[in-house]
Amino acid sequence: MKKFSMIVGIIIVAMLVGCSSSDEVSGRSIRSAYKSVIFIKRHLPVDQQVEFEVSFWTVRNATPNDKELLDKVGGKKAEDIIAMAKEIYQQRKNSGAKEYQEFTSWDQMIAKYGQERIDQTKHKKPDARDEKNNVLYKL
Repeated sequence: MKKFSMIVGIIIVAMLVGCSSSDEVSGRSIRSAYKSVIFIKRHLPVDQQVEFEVSFWTVRNATPNDKELLDKVGGKKAEDIIAMAKEIYQQRKNSGAKEYQEFTSWDQMIAKYGQERIDQTKHKKPDARDEKNNVLYKL
């Protein structure tokens, strides 16, 4: 009985160590890849979240085939995805893609998208339906 509990404990520890790739993008399916990207983004420092999100979607747009995308990003960490996106950015900028010509560098593009994200949350108007659904009752 003592050996059995020890074996079970070893198996559990091995499974936890083997399955704990929470900082890597899952390459099993496109749905699991998207979920892992969301998880990774939420656990990054705030100043890296926009850069990671833009990076993933840059790689996604450059690789429209799901299987190729999974092969490319599966098992990669946030830094790897960002590095891939920087290469794609530079290739597209050098080839004359007009959506990248307004930026002088990758960092300038990320700063612009980060500012747009801040502006979106600043100017959000409250929904009139929220006032009607108030849970605070007058006594």
